[in-house]
Amino acid sequence: MTHAPSQELTMRIIQPHDLPAAARALEDGKLVVVPTSRWYMICADASDAEACGRIFQSKQRPTSKPLALVTPSLTSCEQTFRLTSEARLLAEAFWPGDLALMLPWREPERAARMTAVGSPALVTMAPGVLGGLAALARVPLAATTINVSGNAGPDDPGPAITLDDVREFLSATGLEVALAIDGGTCPAANHMTIVDCFTAKASLIRTGLVHQRALSTALGRDIPAA
Repeated sequence: MTHAPSQELTMRIIQPHDLPAAARALEDGKLVVVPTSRWYMICADASDAEACGRIFQSKQRPTSKPLALVTPSLTSCEQTFRLTSEARLLAEAFWPGDLALMLPWREPERAARMTAVGSPALVTMAPGVLGGLAALARVPLAATTINVSGNAGPDDPGPAITLDDVREFLSATGLEVALAIDGGTCPAANHMTIVDCFTAKASLIRTGLVHQRALSTALGRDIPAA
């Protein structure tokens, strides 16, 4: 495709120790590719509607399916969102980790500045490189998997787990990415678990790496399967 040569030229590959370069790119309104144990993720400034819009467009993802917001700390999360007692139990048990919580904003004005992550917002505190970038960047970090949205067919391998997968997606979509952090192959190839904590009683939305039984143990009660 005609997009492929330009993507090869513009996407710089850096190592995990060079997080300041990735943080600067986000602060400049650019997109960054970041590895996790699960998948490679496309990241943007969550308050930059134009940057996030490029992600939605490339993934053919409706804006009704928001991006995840990566909080740098539980303290920061509590300052921005309202956490029920069950939400706090889950965050304390599994963050940083492969769990995302749907949380209500404390201030509607702040939600209005970050429409890409939705209301309620899908919030996670990530381990590893993604968590380090969220802590370092001076802008809120939105992230999503690198793949086209929609129902996966039987031959769809799923989101990107290697930089070659990332390049294939960029070539197919023409999405411009400033740089990618090399994390090798993502070993888990599985999703985050998602729990709805908008109301007092948490409910499981999607099962992923954090098992239903682990959630039930943390809550001290059975949480039904999604």
